[in-house]
Amino acid sequence: MSKRIQAKYKIDRRMGENIWGRAKSPVNTREYGPGQHGQRRKGKLSDFGIQLRAKQKLKGYYGNITEKQFRRYYAEADRRKGDTGENLIGILECRLDALVYRAKFVPTVFAARQFVSHGHVLVNGKRCNIPSRLLKAGDVVEIREKSRNIPMVLEAAQSPERDVPEYVTVDGAKATYVRVPSLDEVPYPVIMEPNLVVEFYSR
Repeated sequence: MSKRIQAKYKIDRRMGENIWGRAKSPVNTREYGPGQHGQRRKGKLSDFGIQLRAKQKLKGYYGNITEKQFRRYYAEADRRKGDTGENLIGILECRLDALVYRAKFVPTVFAARQFVSHGHVLVNGKRCNIPSRLLKAGDVVEIREKSRNIPMVLEAAQSPERDVPEYVTVDGAKATYVRVPSLDEVPYPVIMEPNLVVEFYSR
């Protein structure tokens, strides 16, 4: 299991955007980057720099995905028919931890990974502790009976920060992954550019 070894909000500040749309993000009050040189005037990014930033932003949004894993998702998206960028988004959104987050079972993508890893989730009635498991249309994800009164779960359900997207249906502690979404259906708080990610990897 990968472990985040740096503060997650550094991603926000490095990108200069509130990529999770959270009220607690430091970007809301400090729009400059982290570190002692963060307030220096930024130079113009090269094409490579723009593509790299788009890749880091998309990868960072989904939490603790490693570069090796993310590259594997790109390879799979490239292998499938259709638009590679759209395919990549579809693969990322069918991860189990992504669905747990979209269904508002937990407040953050980082909490979703931990929640699944600790065995609080059932997939089609069977316990699953693999956050990176890829779901299929029609799969039902459910919070275990013993885990439904965890304060984090109750807090997330009441959160006004985000809505459940149309490709996920929620009924109490159960959520069904209805279908693979298109890019414009995914409720990203900022603009994601998977086409630039494709350009980055196809160099």
